[in-house]
Amino acid sequence: MAKMTKAQLVTALAEKTDLSKKEVQNFFDVLTDMAYSEVKKSGEFMVPGFGKLVKAKRKAREGRNPATGETIKIPAKTVVKFRLAKAAKDAVL
Repeated sequence: MAKMTKAQLVTALAEKTDLSKKEVQNFFDVLTDMAYSEVKKSGEFMVPGFGKLVKAKRKAREGRNPATGETIKIPAKTVVKFRLAKAAKDAVL
């Protein structure tokens, strides 16, 4: 089964909500911008019933170069994780 593309998602939502494709596309653009700025500012962004984006800090750690096998140091960094809501897990699983 093929994945749904963004264009297919926009079309499907436009049909189900009686909004135009342009309005749905604009909604996605605004939601994306809000999510990025909110995670950057407060560290998390929640979409009720779906999940939330969370900014997390990773500690520095040791890794291994797969080509040579030598040990390397991986520096600490900040990453963005997505935590799926319990309602979404229950609906899918």
